[in-house]
Amino acid sequence: MLETLGFVRYLELDEENRRAVVGFECRLDHCHSGDVAQGGFVTGWIDNAMATASMIGADGRVAMSLDVKVSFFRAANPGSLIAEGWVEHGGGRTVFAEGLLRTPEGVKIAKATSTIALLKPRTA
Repeated sequence: MLETLGFVRYLELDEENRRAVVGFECRLDHCHSGDVAQGGFVTGWIDNAMATASMIGADGRVAMSLDVKVSFFRAANPGSLIAEGWVEHGGGRTVFAEGLLRTPEGVKIAKATSTIALLKPRTA
């Protein structure tokens, strides 16, 4: 799944602040209308960072997004992008996370909020 999203690498995993910074590469196959990334990929990049941040210190529980709200500020184009996610408030089972997508130069592309349930992984 991460290959489909254009995952490059984790740039920062901050356990103390439950924050994740993730590098992605926007490719032409993520785009429509020439070189504009499809909004679902933008949402997926930010959602990945928020879920990753939520799972830091979650004792092996996995993140399940209950809702995601995204505000798009400008188009994402092919090239390197950075998704940041952090836990704004975390309880035992429910986490409220925020995140953003930006260029390496710091230009904000989109911002998101999410409610995330932390669940024990299903066993086969």
